[in-house]
Amino acid sequence: MRFFLILAAVLGLSGTASLAYYYNQVKYEVNTLINYNPTLTTEIFDRNGDKIANIFDKEHRYYVNFAHIPPQVIEALIAIEDTMFFEHSGVNVDAIFRAVIKDIKAGGLVEGASTITQQLVKNTLLTREKKFSRKFKELLFALKIETELTKEEILERYLNQIYYGHGYYGIKTAALGYFHKDLDRLSLKEIAVLVGLPKAPSYYMPTRHYEQAMGRANRVVSRMYQLGWIDEKAYVSALEEKPEVFDDTLTRNRAPYVVDEVMRQLNGTFDNLRGGGYKIMTSIDIRMQEAGREALQKGYELGLERMRLSEDFNQTLMEKMNGALVAMEPQSGDILALVGGLDYTQSQYNRATQAKRQPGSAFKPLIYQVAVDLGYSGASQLVDIARTYDYELDGEEKKWRPKNYEKDYKGFITLREALIYSRNLATINLVTDIGLTTMRRELYRFGIQDLPADLSLALGSISVSPLDFSRYYTTISNYGTQVEPILIHSVQNTFGQEMRYKNKKEVLTSPEQAYIMIDILKDVVTKGTGRRARVPGIELAGKTGTTNNGVDAWFCGFSPEIQTIVWYGNDDNTPMFKGEQGGRTAAPVFAAFYKDILRTHPETKRKFDEPEGIVSTIVNGQKEYFTPISKPPQVQNTQGANEELLF
Repeated sequence: MRFFLILAAVLGLSGTASLAYYYNQVKYEVNTLINYNPTLTTEIFDRNGDKIANIFDKEHRYYVNFAHIPPQVIEALIAIEDTMFFEHSGVNVDAIFRAVIKDIKAGGLVEGASTITQQLVKNTLLTREKKFSRKFKELLFALKIETELTKEEILERYLNQIYYGHGYYGIKTAALGYFHKDLDRLSLKEIAVLVGLPKAPSYYMPTRHYEQAMGRANRVVSRMYQLGWIDEKAYVSALEEKPEVFDDTLTRNRAPYVVDEVMRQLNGTFDNLRGGGYKIMTSIDIRMQEAGREALQKGYELGLERMRLSEDFNQTLMEKMNGALVAMEPQSGDILALVGGLDYTQSQYNRATQAKRQPGSAFKPLIYQVAVDLGYSGASQLVDIARTYDYELDGEEKKWRPKNYEKDYKGFITLREALIYSRNLATINLVTDIGLTTMRRELYRFGIQDLPADLSLALGSISVSPLDFSRYYTTISNYGTQVEPILIHSVQNTFGQEMRYKNKKEVLTSPEQAYIMIDILKDVVTKGTGRRARVPGIELAGKTGTTNNGVDAWFCGFSPEIQTIVWYGNDDNTPMFKGEQGGRTAAPVFAAFYKDILRTHPETKRKFDEPEGIVSTIVNGQKEYFTPISKPPQVQNTQGANEELLF
């Protein structure tokens, strides 16, 4: 009844025919506001709850329910925009007639008399064209909405829908954006700044026009004082306040390579992922992510410095160099840092997940782990001599004469020494002795695909991404249990429903067998090719990798709790600058990253645990570990053997 009475009061503003037409449209067109479902920003967080990024389509909006809107926000809004809001039925008839008279005299729309309800309609359902027909439609819609929604529901929609400048939609978004505060922590002056913005967001935006914004806020505060809604003390204090305003980017994207990978993994799983207001919890430690990015950049700068000191300086060649870093917890599979390149603004190609590169000698620990699982130990003797292999390619007889990096050979050498010093010939002969078929079969258990059917396998001729390589390495770093890396912990929708993600684990060898390899890789860092990866105060294990002509440079290693893969190379697979290789280029980045971990996480575990069931003895001056599978050599070749070694 009230709806029709008010309609009758405004009939003089338009003809009866127009009224009938628009009323017929009302019930359909106001549905957007009655069944309000705005697009909401999806938020991505790290493992500690720190914000990584905001993801949205067109409108950056956080939603706030009316119950969580402080009363003073409502008072300030009503004071400056619509003092009679709780008395009228969507249209202030007296104000309309006053405005109409002025508009008629001016020959057009010069003064509005919009209520909060009308403003909501105008900003949600209508265009901004200044025509009497649009204005009349606005009135009808406002009247209809007031019969369908409570005043509280209208205010809730208004405060979540309205644009507040700087790309912020909704007052909660604006509060967090401009002031880095939740609504319940805002001062009166900050509230006044926000409720004063919708009148002219571009003009009153505090990040661009601070003084104008403060002037508008002071008018809001003055109006509240005139109405008796605040006392003189609050009034004076608010006028004097100069709140700090932050000028953030909308996305606040602190880890763009991570965000891209998160969205790729969730693509197709959730409806409207960019506008559905999801909360995505990741495994990332944003502090480690930033440390990894900084370390990777520093490694590049050191390479550039080396090149500049060279007679063969080539700026273009060095600028082609890029890199990636993946750090994870091998026990849980949590990815702590995933850096896909040196500069996301220059290239969005994620080298950590998309680049398939040859690991070179960084692949050897997996080969040697197979050997250990078949009964070899660090004390086992390998043959480090040159061989010539005949093969046929396209009908033509070829010869392959592999060499050590040092271009020499040692004759007999222990398995430990062969890996410490990355001896190619000893590794090739080891694979030959085990049998290529057997080696490939065992490596398939690691989940490694597309293994070459020739002895180049021994030199790491597979193609693998740093992220996939991280999974393979957990077989060693996690004491025999391979863990699938996991980036997303959970996704929660706006109803509080949560989907949690779990990864896969598979036992591939025993802790005792894996520890033999861990101990050898510790020596790689302390005295082998990975010496530049050393960090005082913590045990580290790992392996360098360099492919032919310096096309790829790797360091793959781990501490007792964190595993890290570092890679450098050119995206077009051309050689890097002369001299760039795993030990020189990648290993120092690994070291820098772990120094930062010790600085920010002093509680991190420093020493590897020796598993039960493993024993040690001195063999030719070197401490070696043995198990019932990897048995010690004959007693006459050992020193200090004890009866515990009799399996």
